[in-house]
Amino acid sequence: MVKIGNIELPEFPLLLAPMEDVSDPPFRALCKENGADVVYTEFISSEGLIRDAAKSVMKLDIYEKERPVGIQIFGANLESMLRTVEIVEKSNPDIIDINFGCPVKKVVSKGAGAGILKDIDLMVSLTEAMVKHTNLPVTVKTRLGWDHDSIRIVEVAERLQDVGCAAISIHGRTRAQMYKGEADWKPIAAVKNNQRMHIPVFGNGDITTPEKAMEMRDSYGLDGAMIGRAAIGYPWFFNEVKHYFKTGEHLGKPTIAQRVEMARRHLQMAIDWKGPVLGVFETRRHYTNYFKGIPHFKEHRMKMVTSDDAAHVFNAFDEVEAKFGDLIIPQAY
Repeated sequence: MVKIGNIELPEFPLLLAPMEDVSDPPFRALCKENGADVVYTEFISSEGLIRDAAKSVMKLDIYEKERPVGIQIFGANLESMLRTVEIVEKSNPDIIDINFGCPVKKVVSKGAGAGILKDIDLMVSLTEAMVKHTNLPVTVKTRLGWDHDSIRIVEVAERLQDVGCAAISIHGRTRAQMYKGEADWKPIAAVKNNQRMHIPVFGNGDITTPEKAMEMRDSYGLDGAMIGRAAIGYPWFFNEVKHYFKTGEHLGKPTIAQRVEMARRHLQMAIDWKGPVLGVFETRRHYTNYFKGIPHFKEHRMKMVTSDDAAHVFNAFDEVEAKFGDLIIPQAY
């Protein structure tokens, strides 16, 4: 059993990573239904929250069916982050997560996200202050370091633990790498193997198959896996990993009809939550994976990703189901 604060999770839990414009309530609900043990919100700007920016406030929406759910925030100003904790607490999440890993320039340039990896003392003091400011478990998501020459993740993780961090998720790349090259899990294993560490250590980056998840568990000895891009448009991934752990065999793939039904539900939930404009627009990024591998699919995909009218998108789903419904794509990874 793995624990984040007082939250009890199964052995080697699978966590849905916080992803901007992806990890919203509709998608989190679908991932939860399909085996995710913990889900995290999109990352939320502390400055946006204290200014009451509509997009930031909307990201605070969480629902009982998602639990345990963590709200992830980012920022580099202590006062703003503490005020944000007070705002976030009103949404009653199970976890508050701090983003110390986002590599995007507009975040990093403000010293937030992975930008704080240039100032480890600030990273630690900010975490300590937030831990003291709430009774909720505070967790951290970060990267190995700013660049290859500044990887100090074993020391950093230990210091974060010592000021009260309840768990740490580590992406196996530096900020300099962005998302290029292969994730290196060895430094994450070094964090876990540090005899002083007693909080859960979760691995993130390149977990694209059930075999990769098993490797992270058995060869690297980590406490759990945080799944990101592999789940976009494919919420089945979590149950596929769990089935593989249990049986050593791959779970049967969903038919195209089942994929259409999931996409249909996803779009309707997004419209119900965001409205017809944003609901249609922000669900588009999932369609490539929902229908990955279908031959001669370009015409149908273009209808889905270019129409602003939900009815047209639903009609495109119907066409795909009628034409390919019984088809099973053998490999979706």
